[in-house]
Amino acid sequence: MRVPAGFTDAEESNLTTAATPVRTNAIISASLPRQETGIDWRDVFKSSANFLTLEHTFRIASEDATRYWIGDFSASGYADSVASLHGWGDGDPFLVNYVGHPMQGAVSSFIWQQSDRVYRTAEFGRNRQYWKARLRGMAYAYVYSVQFEIGPVSEASLGNIQSRWPQFGFVDHVVTPTIGMGWAVTEDALDRKLIQRMELHVANPWIKMLVRGGLNPSRSLANVMNGKVPWHRDDRPGLFKQDPEGVAGSAYLARGMESSTVNPPVGVAPFDFSFNLIARQYLGNTDAGTCLGGGGESGFRLASDWQAMLNVGGCRLLEWRAHWSGDTLTYMAGPRWTPQAPSKWIPHLEFLAGGTKVTQEYRDPMLEAEAASMPDKNEQQDIAKHNFYTTDWDRSGFTIHVGGGLNFRLNNALELRMANVNYEHTWIGPLNGIQYRNAVQVSGGLVIRMGTW
Repeated sequence: MRVPAGFTDAEESNLTTAATPVRTNAIISASLPRQETGIDWRDVFKSSANFLTLEHTFRIASEDATRYWIGDFSASGYADSVASLHGWGDGDPFLVNYVGHPMQGAVSSFIWQQSDRVYRTAEFGRNRQYWKARLRGMAYAYVYSVQFEIGPVSEASLGNIQSRWPQFGFVDHVVTPTIGMGWAVTEDALDRKLIQRMELHVANPWIKMLVRGGLNPSRSLANVMNGKVPWHRDDRPGLFKQDPEGVAGSAYLARGMESSTVNPPVGVAPFDFSFNLIARQYLGNTDAGTCLGGGGESGFRLASDWQAMLNVGGCRLLEWRAHWSGDTLTYMAGPRWTPQAPSKWIPHLEFLAGGTKVTQEYRDPMLEAEAASMPDKNEQQDIAKHNFYTTDWDRSGFTIHVGGGLNFRLNNALELRMANVNYEHTWIGPLNGIQYRNAVQVSGGLVIRMGTW
C-alpha cells in the first residue's frame, strides 16, 4: 500500500500492520459460503418415509398378528386402537422399549438435523447452537414417534395393534423422544471427543469408516435413510474420493470462533425440560410391590423463584406375587419453588396435583396350562390364549404429590437431577384387596434449561 509522504518508518510500519488484518478478514468473509436457512422439507419427508418403510417392513416380516390383521383395516379398528391406550407398559420386552425405541428417537432426531440447514453442522459442546439443534431434533422425534404409534401409517392403522392386548401403554410415547435425545447426545459426544481425535492420528480411511459408523449407529442409519454413506459427516470432509463433502470449511471456522466466545451468565431459565428414571414404593401394603419406570417433566417460569410444572410418568409394577403384574400411570401439574443462587447445587420444593391410574393383571395358572395345549400356529392365537387365562382390572383416582429434590448444575444448559423424593397420596379404593393410596417416589435424570444459553 502507498504511504503518504511525511510518515516516519515506525509510523509507516504501524499503518501497514493495522491495515493487514482488515484485508485478511475481508478475504475470509468473501470466501465463505452464504449461510443457508430454513428446513429442507423434501429431505425430511424422503428420509422419514424411508425409515418408516424400513420399520414397518420389519414389523410385517416378524409379527404374525400384524400380518394377520393388516388386510382387515377399518376405521373402527383404528379408532379402537387409539381409544384403547392406557397405562404405562405395552407388553414389549425391555430391549424393545428402552433400547429399540430410544434408538428410533435418535435416528429421527438425526434425520431432522440433517435437513435443518442452520443447525446441521452444530457440534457437541457448551454452545447454544448445539443444544438448540438437539431440542429441535427431539421435538421432531416426538412427532415421528406419535405418527409411528397412532398416526395414519402406524401400528394403530397397519394391524390395529393397540386395540389388543398387551399393546395399550404410553411407554413408547415418552421414552422415544426423551431417552432418544440422550442417545443422540451420547453419539455426538463420542464423535466429538473420541472419533475426531482418533482421526487426527489414523490415516487409514477404512479404519475411520468402521469407527465412524460403528460408534454412531443411529447417525449412520439416518445417513443411509437420506441416501448418504453411513460414515458421512456434514461438518467435515468425506473419507474417500467418491464421498460427498460436508460443509467443512465454514464449520471449522465457526468452531474456532466458538472457542473464543464467552458463555453468558447462568441467569434464570424461562423453560426447562427433564427426563427421569422413577422408582416408586407403595406404603402400608407389602403386596403392592415396587414400581420401576420413567417419565418427562416441563417447567415454565412464573417468577424468579417459581415455576409451573407439568409431569407425566409411568412405571411397571414388578411381579409382587406369583402370576400377578401391572403398571401405574400418573399425570400432574402444580407449582415448584426453586430459589436462584450462584451455587451449582439447586434445591427445589413442589406441590403437584392430578391423577393416577393403576392396572393389574392376573394369569390363572390352571387356565394357562390348559391354553398351552391349544394350537399355537400364529401370534393371533397367542392373543386369544392370553385372553383365555388372564383377567385385567384398573382403577383411577385424584392424586397429590409433595416433595423436593436437589439438582447439580453442569453448565448453563444442563442440570443433573441427583435426587427427587416425593410423597404421593391417591384417593383410590383397594384393587383386589391391595391399597395404592400412599407411595414414596424417588427419581433422577437430566434437566435441559432453555433461555440461558
